Amino acid sequence: MRFYLTTHKRHWIKLTGHPLFLKSEHFATARTLPEALGPYAVDSGGFTELQRHGRWTRTPRQYVDDLCRIWEHVGPYDWAAPQDWMCEDLIIHGGTAGPLHFTGTHLSVLEHQRRTVANFLDLRSLAPDLRIIPVLQGRTIPDYERCLALYERAGVDLRREPVVGLGSVCRLQSTREGAAIVTAMAAHGLKLHGFGFKTLGLARVGHLLASADSAAWSSHARHRPALPGHPHKNCANCLDYALRWRTRVLDAIRPAPATSPDASHAQLPLF
Repeated sequence: MRFYLTTHKRHWIKLTGHPLFLKSEHFATARTLPEALGPYAVDSGGFTELQRHGRWTRTPRQYVDDLCRIWEHVGPYDWAAPQDWMCEDLIIHGGTAGPLHFTGTHLSVLEHQRRTVANFLDLRSLAPDLRIIPVLQGRTIPDYERCLALYERAGVDLRREPVVGLGSVCRLQSTREGAAIVTAMAAHGLKLHGFGFKTLGLARVGHLLASADSAAWSSHARHRPALPGHPHKNCANCLDYALRWRTRVLDAIRPAPATSPDASHAQLPLF
């Protein structure tokens, strides 16, 4: 599994060869762009767009222009997310969660799915070489199955795609419901990317994912003292902390090695 560290610090891309996940808007607003030292993927920023506005404020053409600029100046990315429509209740119905106010789209899950598929088709038509991936959206297993069928009816065989994003599971990932959704979609033979996964989610279903991204390191650091010798109050924006956290997470979910020929039959992943 390729594990991307999610960050808003775009300059990290020239400081580490470990995979990073960055929002396109963090590149779009920059006058100069750093060249990537290692692999990275691009988030469209859909959660923030829909949370604040209840709609997309950037057109597909504007987004493609941003992606072209990133590709040219930062370097080829692994893939970029589409302008998909998440299906969490707060995104659809609106409301408040902590300091965040959600405007709400006030559309149905089916309409979010239709718009997600339509946007992918638009983006791929505008820029077929930019490695923009399809994303499945839904709330329940039947929802995700329906979204898969929408792609099929549009002529997109998700089994042949190098990456398929699995949206709207980040708040369910550590639950049985979330694990069931991941398991059901993986059973179709899809190479899934899990958006916004945390430690518990990776422990449960990490073995079913081709890749995942996480910003959980930042909240983890925010509630702890800074690393020894670090001048900041905490390490919530610290590359050193993020890389150490990444190593610990991957070590924790890696299956234990077999110690004998017979042990391979009993070897179980830690998830």
